[in-house]
Amino acid sequence: MSVLLIEAFYGGSHKQLMDLLQEEIRNCVLFTLPAKKWHWRARTAAPYFMQNVPASADYRILFASSVLNLTELVALRPDLGKLKKILYFHENQLTYPVQKCQERDFQYGYNQILSCLVADIVAFNSAYNMESFLTSIGKFMKLMPDHRPKHLEKLIRPKCQVLYFPIKFPDVSRFMLKNTLSHTKEGLDAKGIGGTSLLMEMPFQEQKCETANIININNLDQRPGHQKVESGDCCPWPERQHLCQGEGSQCATPLGHNVGSLQYQQRPLHIVWPHRWEHDKDPESFFKVLMKLKKMELNFHVSVLGEAFTDVPDIFSEAKKTLESSVLHWGYLPSKDDYFQVLYMADVVVSTAKHEFFGVAIKKQQLFTKKKKRKQE
Repeated sequence: MSVLLIEAFYGGSHKQLMDLLQEEIRNCVLFTLPAKKWHWRARTAAPYFMQNVPASADYRILFASSVLNLTELVALRPDLGKLKKILYFHENQLTYPVQKCQERDFQYGYNQILSCLVADIVAFNSAYNMESFLTSIGKFMKLMPDHRPKHLEKLIRPKCQVLYFPIKFPDVSRFMLKNTLSHTKEGLDAKGIGGTSLLMEMPFQEQKCETANIININNLDQRPGHQKVESGDCCPWPERQHLCQGEGSQCATPLGHNVGSLQYQQRPLHIVWPHRWEHDKDPESFFKVLMKLKKMELNFHVSVLGEAFTDVPDIFSEAKKTLESSVLHWGYLPSKDDYFQVLYMADVVVSTAKHEFFGVAIKKQQLFTKKKKRKQE
């Protein structure tokens, strides 16, 4: 049996999901478009895939995210319309917080409704995502001036289920402080690592979360309902100096000290914001609070992570200038190693998102937080 994976916006959590499915499912093939200008992907991806997905008698299942206008694709490619079609919602456009209401934006939510009507299974990454979409259909369709279709929620709901987002969590032992690991201080000194360094030589391994039911697309339950799945003194950080801003900058965490030690507790609070640089994540609220703390002369460190796309809100440049002396890192970290390193250093992770249904970044941060609490205990 062959699974056809199609992703019209191959980036972020969309990419992460498709890569994991491709890794875990045998006999599948993936076709993508780069994660750029999602508005255009939602409008125009179907004709591209019509031309670039070769016909095959082996296809049995089509799995796509809701960025794709599935209705257009199966109309353009009747052979794909015969497959078992699974539509996955990372987010939904019926409740998306637009900056300015425009009639043309109606098309995005409308496309998703049409795609649900032609799909065989509609999967959502959370119950909230599913319910907010389904219960908004009636109100959304009232935006039409007349001749509105009726009872669309009743047609779509029986196809819907919750399919939680699968995540591979890292083995965070390599990010543990040196005195929580089995290596002795003498061994570290002998290697020239010193008392303020992390053990960087440990092999990086990833362990799978329990996602057997999540990633087995071939055996998805077709029944309606939910899928059950259940600054004080700072020290230099020589191995990761490129994460700090400026030649004289120092990292927030005295890495050679016990998490529960007085010196560790007296260092500046390290705040991390690990989200896309877009308006729906509400960076304005986050940075306004930090700039107020700065004005009050409170001591803290901040790392601003996440991807930036074409239209970056102005608040980012303003905040970087204002918070410059408190910034440890500013910008996207393409290396998972470096990204997890920053997460482990963090004391607080903040989400101000107006539009969030699962929060992959927050889930990953929770792993590091739990590990640190265990070490403190």
